[in-house]
Amino acid sequence: MAAILEAKNIKKYFKTPKGTLHAVDGVSFSIEEGKTLGVVGESGCGKSTLGRVLVHLLERTDGQILFEGKDISDLTKADLKNVRQNMQMIFQDPFASLNPRQSVSEIIAEPLQIYRRVSSKADLEKQVLELMDTVGLARRLANSYPHELDGGRRQRIGVARALALNPKFIVCDEPVSALDVSIQAQILNLMQDLQEERNLTYLFITHNLSVVKHISDEILVMYLGKMVELASDKDIFLNRLHPYTKALLAAVPLPVYGTEKKKRQLLRGELSSPINPKPGCRFAARCPYAKEQCHQKEPALEEIMPKHFVACHFAREINGI
Repeated sequence: MAAILEAKNIKKYFKTPKGTLHAVDGVSFSIEEGKTLGVVGESGCGKSTLGRVLVHLLERTDGQILFEGKDISDLTKADLKNVRQNMQMIFQDPFASLNPRQSVSEIIAEPLQIYRRVSSKADLEKQVLELMDTVGLARRLANSYPHELDGGRRQRIGVARALALNPKFIVCDEPVSALDVSIQAQILNLMQDLQEERNLTYLFITHNLSVVKHISDEILVMYLGKMVELASDKDIFLNRLHPYTKALLAAVPLPVYGTEKKKRQLLRGELSSPINPKPGCRFAARCPYAKEQCHQKEPALEEIMPKHFVACHFAREINGI
């Protein structure tokens, strides 16, 4: 299946009083139509910045973005408006991302009005109610305001708004992290059902490894703006190769009772600064396998196994490949 979105060497830097912050630094990947790419990593690794760059909420510093084979890296306002019909975003905080002065129906109706997808007031009302039905929002809530609703319902409004223009690609920026566990499951199941019905493609950003395992086809692991590993969801969980990915998954709490607890792989050392980063691997200061080469030369992302990419000088040696 052809890739609907390709990112080539995407970089996003920010100027700060202390120097240049390398938020996203040379990230490349592609997503097939109808699939989900999960992006994981610690807070501050650049996950959300990457998602915002792809949909042009932030403009990239360098790199190329291809959507359906067309270069959308540099767009005029008119072109960007057209592209945004097919690329939408669901935000992390369902309350902060909604206009508190608008009712549920007004929030969902806004994109339909901006893009003139309705022919009359009756048609607008019909489409809004249909979208509410699609995401499981009761019609009686049409005139309610965000502050009157719980987190799950607010996030359903965000999903309905994102679906209003029938997009092909949606960036989901930690869409369930602010919700209770039971509500998380409902939203995740809703998103998977919508993906099957509408052949949607997701970039799913999260720090919750249980969530990313549940929803993703492929998983990209980031550390301080860099890609460290990219593979299928099964490979990441059964055969992770990068030391950081190993440590990340070792930190997941397991509900085991009555048996000996597994030894945790603790990360020691100081977190490197993403401001004017030094040469070498950014994980070297915390890596138990680091050698002199790691501090001097940045590792390239290599295909260590079929469709399994790792950025580590000693990945083969560590894993006996």
